[in-house]
Order: sequence, then C-alpha cells, then structure tokens
Amino acid sequence: MKRASLFFLLIALLASGMTFTGCSSKQRTVKSSKYTSKSRHKSTMRSYRVHGRSYRPTYVRVGQVMKGISSWYGPNFHGKQTSNGERYNMHARTAAHKTWPMDTMVKVINLQNGKSTIVRINDRGPFVRGRIIDCSYTAGKEIGLDRMGIAKVSIQVLGFAGKVQSAATIAKRKKTNTETRIKLSNFGVQVGAFKQYEGAKITRKMFASMYDKYKPVIKKFDDVYGNGEPLYRVWLMGFGSEDEARDFKNSNDLEGAFIVRN
Repeated sequence: MKRASLFFLLIALLASGMTFTGCSSKQRTVKSSKYTSKSRHKSTMRSYRVHGRSYRPTYVRVGQVMKGISSWYGPNFHGKQTSNGERYNMHARTAAHKTWPMDTMVKVINLQNGKSTIVRINDRGPFVRGRIIDCSYTAGKEIGLDRMGIAKVSIQVLGFAGKVQSAATIAKRKKTNTETRIKLSNFGVQVGAFKQYEGAKITRKMFASMYDKYKPVIKKFDDVYGNGEPLYRVWLMGFGSEDEARDFKNSNDLEGAFIVRN
C-alpha cells in the first residue's frame, strides 16, 4: 500500500527515532469460561517445548478432525494440577491435547471397536510420538482403553467451553463454511516504533482511519537501549492467526513491519 509507505517516510522526517527491528513472534485472546480464566487461556496458547520438541497451540473449528493414537492417564495424576489450572479428576470426562485450546469439546471414537465418548480438553499432552490425545480414566474406559492401553482413534471438535453442537448443525455449518471457531487474536503487526510519543500517536491515528477490522495500539517499552529512554511501538492487533497477520503485512507494502504477539 503506497499510501502507507509515503506516510511512513513523512513520519521519519518529522519524528525522531523511528526504528524497526527484525524479530518475529507467534497467536486473539480466548474468552474465559467457567473452567479456564482468560489469563490461563492466554498462557496455554503460547508456544512451548517438551523433551526438546516445540509445540505451537492454534485455533480450531467445529467439525475439525484428527486421527492418531489415544492413550489414557489415571491414578498417578489424580488430584494434580492440569494445564488450565484445574485439578485432574480421573473420574471426569476430560483429556489432554498438545495444541488444541483449553475447553475444546471433543468426540473421541475408538476406530478399533467403534466406541466413542465426549471429553473436554483441560491439559497438555501426551508427549509421545504418534499419540494425539490422552483421555481421563473414565473417558478412556468408555472406549475400551482400560483394556487396550492405546488405540487408533478419530477425534472431532464438537464445540467450546462445555457446549456441544449437534451433528446436524456441524454438517450444515461445514457445508456453508460458517463453522464456529475459537479465535486466538493476540497476533499483530508492528507498524512503527518511536522515541517520541507524538510520533506513535500519529501512526496510530493513521491506521485507525484505514481499517475497521484491526485496532492500532501503542505499547510502551521502558529502557530498550539501556539509556533509560522509553520506546513507543505501534501494533496493529486483531489478527486471527500468524498466517493472517503475515498475509496482511506482505500484501500491504509495509516494509520494515514484522509480526508480534501480545
């Protein structure tokens, strides 16, 4: 977008200290539910490493399906804290998944015997190659995992925060491409950085008038260069994924801009 480029050049002449740096980061804040707080949701959607492997939680849509191996966990973990802050209850219908959001409602079908159960994700795991979900003892027993140990399964997203959509609703929304999604909107694009607050205000105002979908905000970072002076960064927020933010940056001629995560 040439308009934005020309405006950036003007700001560079008027406001001192405009800088861009080249680091990138990674995810729309999920609403809190009766199970998981807003802050806990945010923390569980950050990238993390376990046993040397990196995992990047992401949004999902109702009807989304994944296939792999399921296992179960029981007495040794009963009463211990799960990733969303709850205490693990082996008698509840819950499960662990490495990347799907907390409180995602999932139907687990044992492809080896046809049995199924519905669980709510409240933990991260299982951290074993090939395994895609770790069911609670009760959920695992309902599909025969207590005898089999592990089994080939298909898992499908049915809803969020304890609410399950019917098969008919899922099929209809999938057909019309209106599937319910859980949005993780703390991805953004840094469009400017200034030593002077006034420069940041000008850029924020400019981007506010350009886009209705995305919101420009000013972030103050203290003592960035070790000289005691603050730096005011302007972030354009509200992107549903890192890919959306990157596509926006690349298609709008925002040279020097980069992806950020709030």
